[in-house]
Amino acid sequence: MAPKEVAKPYSGQEFKDAPRKDSGDPSVAQKSGLFAFFVFIRAIHPTVIDASKTVGADGSRSFPYGVQTANLAEVCVSTAGAMSIAWYKGEWKLIWKPAALSTFTFLGVLFGIGDFLEMRSMASLSGGAYQILLQSRLLITALMRWYFNGTGQTPLQWNLLALVALSMTAYMCIDMDSEKLHSGATIDGIFNAAAKVGISCLAAVLLEKYSKEFRAKYGKQPVYIQAIQQRLSRLVVLTLLVILEGRAWQYGFWGGWNAWTVGVALSHMMKAWSTVYLLVYLDAVLKNIGEAVAVLATYLMEVMLPIFDTNFHFTPLLVVMIVMLSVSAYLGSSNLISKASQYDDLKKKYDALILAEGAQVFRPV
Repeated sequence: MAPKEVAKPYSGQEFKDAPRKDSGDPSVAQKSGLFAFFVFIRAIHPTVIDASKTVGADGSRSFPYGVQTANLAEVCVSTAGAMSIAWYKGEWKLIWKPAALSTFTFLGVLFGIGDFLEMRSMASLSGGAYQILLQSRLLITALMRWYFNGTGQTPLQWNLLALVALSMTAYMCIDMDSEKLHSGATIDGIFNAAAKVGISCLAAVLLEKYSKEFRAKYGKQPVYIQAIQQRLSRLVVLTLLVILEGRAWQYGFWGGWNAWTVGVALSHMMKAWSTVYLLVYLDAVLKNIGEAVAVLATYLMEVMLPIFDTNFHFTPLLVVMIVMLSVSAYLGSSNLISKASQYDDLKKKYDALILAEGAQVFRPV
């Protein structure tokens, strides 16, 4: 008679060699790191652009180089590098899928126009003032997500978003004196920044929507493939803008370039790539919240760095802190409102069940 086999106790190592399903999405730590990096880049980007200006004899500040040449140089380098990676990894054909290519090419045109408007507005605005005007996108993005994705907001959330926008406007009025605020150049910069906000919000919401759809449709399509498809059209748009600007014809493409201009091109590159990945793995509202957080960092950079003549004042800092608390309240309200909505749904189902059972109990014989 064979000896009875004794079952071994479960040790947890039985399935260590089994293949694990990989969702392809980053971990919580990676998402947090991406958000922190995005905030840092968004803070330093307008600071570097502002620092690249030269001061004229009349005290005015202007760009010594072709305004769009830094953008175009960044897009050329990024596109070439990303396409080389796609060729090496055997993913070259993914770039030319008609449905995705047409969609992201259109988004690339929007981002290219946004780059143009950004540099136009920065020509007459400081980094801090420009960063402030961008905060209206928090409200605009919420409106667009409501229209395109059906993601609504409660009255409390709308009030908090309006509070963020109004406090940013108050900061701008404090930071800029009356003469600057009513000058023609400043008004032109404000209109360009407003147009940039509208176009960027539209592009960001559509990118969030379609990037996730196409990644699900084509089996987690790599993010950098979508970035290549966007940059192909941005390359065309920015090339046309450089030609129409005329400065490159007169002084050459590299005319007026220096170390700060190289920094502008690098900051454009890091901003563009961090934006794409953040929109794919997070969402457009969180992107705008990161930009709101970057306002404080931009203000502190302008105060602390010796290349700027911005003096520290307590009142602007207080207004920035109001914005930060408003954003924090908006973030906190989302979770509470979600739970309250779930509670209301469960209560309705419970009340309906009680009424149904009561009707059964008291039904006349």
